[in-house]
Amino acid sequence: ASCVQYRLVVRDVNTLQILQLYTCLDQIQHIEWSADSLFILCAMYKRGLVQVWSLEQPEWHCKIDEGSAGLVASCWSPDGRHILNTTEFHLRITVWSLCTKSVSYIKYPKACPQGITFTRDGRYMALAERRDCKDYVSIFVCSDWQLLRHFDTDTQDLTGIEWAPNGCVLAVWDTCLEYKILLYSLDGRLLSAYSAYEWSLGIKSVAWSPSSQFLAVGSYDGKVRILNHVTWKMITEFGHPATINNPKIVVYKEAEKSLQLGLGCLSFPPPGAGAGPLLSSESKYEIASVPVSLQTLKPVTDRANPKIGIGMLAFSPDSYFLATRNDNIPNAVWVWDIQKLRLFAVLEQLSPVRTFQWDPQQPRLAICTGGSRLYLWSPAGCMSVQVPGEGDFAVLSLCWHLSGDSMALLSKDHVCLCFLETEAAVSTACRQLGGHT
Repeated sequence: ASCVQYRLVVRDVNTLQILQLYTCLDQIQHIEWSADSLFILCAMYKRGLVQVWSLEQPEWHCKIDEGSAGLVASCWSPDGRHILNTTEFHLRITVWSLCTKSVSYIKYPKACPQGITFTRDGRYMALAERRDCKDYVSIFVCSDWQLLRHFDTDTQDLTGIEWAPNGCVLAVWDTCLEYKILLYSLDGRLLSAYSAYEWSLGIKSVAWSPSSQFLAVGSYDGKVRILNHVTWKMITEFGHPATINNPKIVVYKEAEKSLQLGLGCLSFPPPGAGAGPLLSSESKYEIASVPVSLQTLKPVTDRANPKIGIGMLAFSPDSYFLATRNDNIPNAVWVWDIQKLRLFAVLEQLSPVRTFQWDPQQPRLAICTGGSRLYLWSPAGCMSVQVPGEGDFAVLSLCWHLSGDSMALLSKDHVCLCFLETEAAVSTACRQLGGHT
């Protein structure tokens, strides 16, 4: 699904044939599929409206108007039959049922980056709350939205909460001014509290391993600390030095080469393009010999949100690898071997890394840097792929298909679907869609 101003377009993934075309009442700011892919939500925050469309019954639709309360966020519940709307100033969350048309209200939601989290089985929701200048967490049963547990947290200014994938433990972390992460059980008991240091900027990013055995905590000091699920103590920490001296670590450096050399990435012309003008340069990876000095960025420390610390981290679907980015070494992606608790590989790009995402089915990492190339890494090696099309397609973000066979590449005004036929090749059947997304 993609949106172009006030139109919602639903296409077949394989053929890109338009299946449905819906017209909303205003410009769409947010779209989201229900978990079963039967409904799609379109939020128009400026108007305080949400419209819901059915894929099975195109003539059916639903409109939710929050009126004077306004709207700043909208999302599905895991069952795909309830919509959670957050009003302006985070005064409340309204839960709308598509089945019974009933409405429930949840007061005091906290305005924080990650204040709502659902268990993977969809049974429970945890919500960060702020009342009387104190942080709380409420746990709700998603079947009837009844309150299961309510407890206060030992935080100064709670920033985020996230369930472990098995739904047994809730991680709660404090503001960046206070290094503190708390682990709670489903019944609200404090299992453990962890703090690595004091009197400095603290936690910047948090990620659970899919197995729920490890919790990775990225900090402003440029280190990732791995906590285990048995004692909730740190088992190791990963530093991100600017110079790599270990000869056992493979360092891939992106290099631009003249196209006439015939080296480097796989580059495919768009279907039916004919013999048009060729690209002036192409990209390839070279294995650097140690010691390797990575390009660093001097942070501006007198401004808010300095570019330091671990801003991105993600586990592979099999929990074998962890990918990280240190914000003051912005061009590098670090891949860690979690089984052996050591650095496995480093990829240094020519441009700062915008985002990366793991293939949902295997340890294969896709990276984009805002240029016209897609980068793929797996334990077997890595490659650079030129996105076909007229002009430069700036890949600003990407999203894998659940099957791992394709991914959507997003630029400012276009979407490109990339089909992966094998682990070592990218299909020529890349197609571009116009319009905002």
